[in-house]
Amino acid sequence: MRRIVVVLISALAGLVLTAAPALASAGGGGSPHFQFADNSVSGTGTLTASFKEVGLGTGVSSVVISLNADATALYQCFNNGGNHPKAGNKETVQAHLQTSGTFPVSNGNTAGSLSAGPAGPGSFSCPSGQTLFLQSVTYSNTIVSDAFGHSIDASPDPISSGTLHVPA
Repeated sequence: MRRIVVVLISALAGLVLTAAPALASAGGGGSPHFQFADNSVSGTGTLTASFKEVGLGTGVSSVVISLNADATALYQCFNNGGNHPKAGNKETVQAHLQTSGTFPVSNGNTAGSLSAGPAGPGSFSCPSGQTLFLQSVTYSNTIVSDAFGHSIDASPDPISSGTLHVPA
């Protein structure tokens, strides 16, 4: 009876040891994690998060990566002389932005970038003789995540553009 118990325990241990690596490389991979996620803002106010994720395993050929961020944009009206009226023709717009893409996996790794924004002016518009400009943007709570539930806070966060003055 003792031999049967030892044989069964040995067989079960062998099964667990051989199944664990197979499960680790299937589906979600071995131990997926992001090495980095770096934010930047372009001269047009677009947020771009560049990232690298490793540990995806050999059984994964592509992965869906998402970018989520809270955006604040300042829009302002300027007259044809390039001056903004003192009447306060400006609007601050807030929005939650989300975008995603499918990225190829090679040797268990993927790298790329996702871009979003800026938040649009909504219903804000300028009176006749004035032009609407995007003056600045700020992004916060920027998170890069994968389809397996792993995520990283992109940095720097928050990130702002400074003065843009881009026609809307």
